[in-house]
Amino acid sequence: MMEQETTLTRAGLTTPRAAAVAGIVFSVLLIISLILVWISVPTDPQETGTWLPRNANRVNLALNLLPFAGIAFLWFIGVLRDRLGPHEDRFFATVFLGSGLLFLAMLFACSAVAGSIIIVYEASPTKLLESGLYMFGRTLTYQIMHVYALKMAGVFMISTCTLSIRTGIFPRWIAFLGYALAVLLLLSTGFIQWIPLVFPLWVLLISIHILLSNLKPELGSVMVS
Repeated sequence: MMEQETTLTRAGLTTPRAAAVAGIVFSVLLIISLILVWISVPTDPQETGTWLPRNANRVNLALNLLPFAGIAFLWFIGVLRDRLGPHEDRFFATVFLGSGLLFLAMLFACSAVAGSIIIVYEASPTKLLESGLYMFGRTLTYQIMHVYALKMAGVFMISTCTLSIRTGIFPRWIAFLGYALAVLLLLSTGFIQWIPLVFPLWVLLISIHILLSNLKPELGSVMVS
């Protein structure tokens, strides 16, 4: 009986810690990907593809990191729901899960379109640029990311903060900060270059808090023993 209780206690401590690690991995990988794209691709969605000969490999690296960031984000969502437990509000939990999955799906869609542009360019650069496919793909990725994906990230932040205030899974000041940043994402129109960084940085803040809060009981038990 004692061994069973010890196992359950360790599982309860390990699961949130796994979520925190997943959130940190997601944040770091997404931030690296965004920075690689920013230093490689002009911000103007109407530019003519002058970056492709020089920076295609760098953008490919950024795109290859995104699937792993997405897997980590799914783990992060799962662990947050685990922390909510029986106190989970069905309405906000549905919005929380739906917006998170939509953000992830649109992030992957952007990655797929951008990767396709690079592959077609390597096969036939002249046809890609002259046919208008490059302009279409470039504009499509810009619209999906800045108009739709970031809005879903904002909705995810609002629902997560609301659930946090109701259940106390992380401090209120993080929740209120999340509200403010979410409004910034919802009202952004894509002209602020660094605006996509808001979401992974906020997730990183939550993840670090979860990690530290779950290390404290373990450190306390070690000191007592």
